[in-house]
Amino acid sequence: MTDNTWLDRWNDRYSSEEFAYGTEPNNYLKEQLEKLEPGSVLFPAEGEGRNAVFAAVKGWNVSAFDISSEGKSKALQLAENKNVTIDYQVGELQALNFQTEQFDAIALIYAHFPADIKSSVHQMLDQYLRKGGIIIFEAFSKNHLDYVTKNEKVGGPKDIGSLFSTDEIKADFPDYDIIQLEETEIELNEGLFHNGTGSVIRFVGLKL
Repeated sequence: MTDNTWLDRWNDRYSSEEFAYGTEPNNYLKEQLEKLEPGSVLFPAEGEGRNAVFAAVKGWNVSAFDISSEGKSKALQLAENKNVTIDYQVGELQALNFQTEQFDAIALIYAHFPADIKSSVHQMLDQYLRKGGIIIFEAFSKNHLDYVTKNEKVGGPKDIGSLFSTDEIKADFPDYDIIQLEETEIELNEGLFHNGTGSVIRFVGLKL
């Protein structure tokens, strides 16, 4: 079950006219996606659609989901502005009807799920990726707490359980050839809520 506080938080964040994280794609997602031949891609926790719409513009067949109906509304508006279509569903992953090995790529960009479900969501997503498919992941690391304490504008969860470590990623995605896995400091300039220096985990994995 979705925690209503969690749902209300995201609906509230996405309800204003301005895009919370801007309309441009995440830099790491853009860089990694452009290395791949377009195919089918899934964007979990996709919010207002900036990354999904970018992928659609690049010729990908795009599916996305989020718990926020406000996020979906903004994403479809952005897709229409860019003359592309995306399949965007609202709901929790286990209630959606994705198929085993449906996708060529899955892009987890700041997909911070609550601590008690984040690993199970990763493991569920794994079954929807075909063998030879690619995971692209960028999200805040556990060390990011130090950064957000100094500068709230950089954004990100404030509970350590919702943040990530490289060990957690290895444990959640064991059957992958690791193309890249690192913790690194980056400068974010994404809309209203990702601004400043932060610490992230970046991961690209090829499913074996």
